[in-house]
Amino acid sequence: MKKKYKLQDLDCANCAAKMEEAIKKIPGVNDASVNFMMQKMTIDADDGRFDDIMKEVQSVCSKVEPDCVILM
Repeated sequence: MKKKYKLQDLDCANCAAKMEEAIKKIPGVNDASVNFMMQKMTIDADDGRFDDIMKEVQSVCSKVEPDCVILM
């Protein structure tokens, strides 16, 4: 399953790169991209675990960029 999300308050391109790298390491994630300029994130992950994976994605994003919010 592939979904796109809008990001709010992502402040730097380096943080976006760190988030993308960390998200790709989450088990069940096939691919991920974080676009700093567009403030968007695309996640491609296993259908059956997508909700659990998104909780992990939110946790990772909070660690890298505490002010960043994933709008669902």
